[in-house]
Amino acid sequence: MPILEVDRVSHAYGKQPVVRELSFTLAKGEIACLLGSSGCGKTTMLRLIAGFETPSAGSIRLNGVTVADAKTQTPPEARHIGMVFQDYALFPHLSIADNIGFGLREKSALARRQRVDEMLELIGLAGRGERYPHELSGGQQQRIALARALAPAPHLLLLDEPFSNLDVELRERLSLEVRDILKQAGMAAILVTHDQHEAFAVADVVGIMREGRIEQWDTPYNLYHRPATRHVADFVGQGVFLPGEVITRQAVKVELGLLDSDVPMECGSSCSDCQRSCRLDVLLRPDDIIHDDTSDVQAEVVAKSFRGAEFLYTLRLPSGAEVLSMVPSHHNHAIGEKIGIRLDVDHVVGFRQGE
Repeated sequence: MPILEVDRVSHAYGKQPVVRELSFTLAKGEIACLLGSSGCGKTTMLRLIAGFETPSAGSIRLNGVTVADAKTQTPPEARHIGMVFQDYALFPHLSIADNIGFGLREKSALARRQRVDEMLELIGLAGRGERYPHELSGGQQQRIALARALAPAPHLLLLDEPFSNLDVELRERLSLEVRDILKQAGMAAILVTHDQHEAFAVADVVGIMREGRIEQWDTPYNLYHRPATRHVADFVGQGVFLPGEVITRQAVKVELGLLDSDVPMECGSSCSDCQRSCRLDVLLRPDDIIHDDTSDVQAEVVAKSFRGAEFLYTLRLPSGAEVLSMVPSHHNHAIGEKIGIRLDVDHVVGFRQGE
């Protein structure tokens, strides 16, 4: 049985729909992410699960028990759900140990102390329980907030933009640490973020949200390599679309050559019957374009971005179309220089032109 079932849930603020017939399930121990731009409905969905909002339609079940539908609204404190907020919400006048143990007041002093010690060990801050939040770094404060949410052993953990107040380097490191902590605890969790790097680092499965709906609920790998819609293809990762012409059901011709796919092309929901000469926009990622000095196909360097181990080159083709290529940084080419490139694509993703 899934730990969480969201079944055709809708919600509106006044006459403005925010969540539209949204459905997904979450297994025990699974980490999911609702990913999307501001205003897509992801935080509202988190609030609906937590019990801070009431759905106008659909139902939410935790461990098979309905906690929200047209007739039921279980209060937040009775749902056994933990929350980690964007601003940590630690109590500055309480020690770290007292912050973590705040939700354990019904336990005996011994049981509370043992649980706090377990949480401090889990988050790598054993022996620091007597310190105060202002004595810790931002990353350590975030781990304390996580430990406080985990201490009462909730059925489900919700994380609302938990890394947005941290610098980029710390955010990347802490996102991996949080995933490890959640996996060690065996905790099912839902992360809400607009940052795909956080989503991919933390989550087992990601739902790309747009206008209150989930466009694709899938693994990070499939979202990047096999996007179901043009919006998902645009939103996840980097890439460009080149016009292409279907030659066979497993091959499409673009300016850079013929693309052969090891599985049938996915041309979008309305293009399941692609025929010869069907016109497509074909998605090409930076890792699909390989720098190759021996290639007869030449492209002009029009921009480059140094990434340390790699350059991200923007390359102009003879037609004027531009593509991206990720190239090892010892290949340091000048703007205006022409370089050889070739395609290395094992899965063609295309959408009918104008979709």
